[in-house]
Amino acid sequence: MPEPPVGKPLGVFGGTFDPVHFGHLRLAEEATFSLDLAGVRWIPAGQPLLRQAPQVSARQRLAMVRLATAENPAFEVDHTEVDNARASYTVLTLERLRQPDQLGQQRSLVLLLGADAFTGLASWHRWQSLLDLAHIAVAHRPGFPVDPGQLPAALASCYAERHSSDPAALGQSTAGRIVSFAMTQLAISATQIRELLASGCSPRYLLPDEVIAYIRDHHLYPEH
Repeated sequence: MPEPPVGKPLGVFGGTFDPVHFGHLRLAEEATFSLDLAGVRWIPAGQPLLRQAPQVSARQRLAMVRLATAENPAFEVDHTEVDNARASYTVLTLERLRQPDQLGQQRSLVLLLGADAFTGLASWHRWQSLLDLAHIAVAHRPGFPVDPGQLPAALASCYAERHSSDPAALGQSTAGRIVSFAMTQLAISATQIRELLASGCSPRYLLPDEVIAYIRDHHLYPEH
C-alpha cells in the first residue's frame, strides 16, 4: 500500500496572468477554503503556448502577481517558469515540483483550473500524465457543474473514471482524482482589462490597485 500524503493538499495555479485580476484571486481564495488546501502556489508562465504571446514581459507579469498576492499568507509565488527559457508546459511544471529538492512525491498537489480550461485539457501537452502527478480541481459557475456530455470523448472517459464528489479525497492520495467546486462568478477577463486600458478607460475594481499602479508606472498596455 502507498504511504498517505504528508500535510494538507497544496493548490497549484498556473497561468499567463496578463494581467492578474480579481477573478484569478477569487478562484484561488475559494479553492483554498472549498478544498481545505494548505495554500496556493501561483506559477506565472514564462512562455505560454496555447494562446497568443503576452503583451508584456514575463518579469512584469510575475511582478504583478507578486503585488496582487502579497497580503495573503496562504499564497506563494513560484518564479521558476519565468526564469526558465523553455516553453511552459503544465506537465513539466508538475514534474519539477515532484523533484526531491522541491515538494517531493508525498505531497498532495491540486492543479486548479477554470471550467473553460478544463474543457480544453485534451489539447494540452501530455495531458494524460497530469493525473499521475496531481489532482485536478475545476472551478465552475454555481448551479452549472461540469457536464461530461460537453467534454471530448477521451476527457469525458477520464472524468468518469477519476471524478470524486468529495473534496476530502484530495487528502487521501497524492494525485489522480478530479473534483469540482462552485466559485463566485466575476465577469472579469484579462482581455477585457487590456481592451479597457488600450482605449484609455479605467480598469478600477477589476484588479488590485497595486497592480493598476504598476501598470501605469511601467506604461504597460498603452492606449491605441
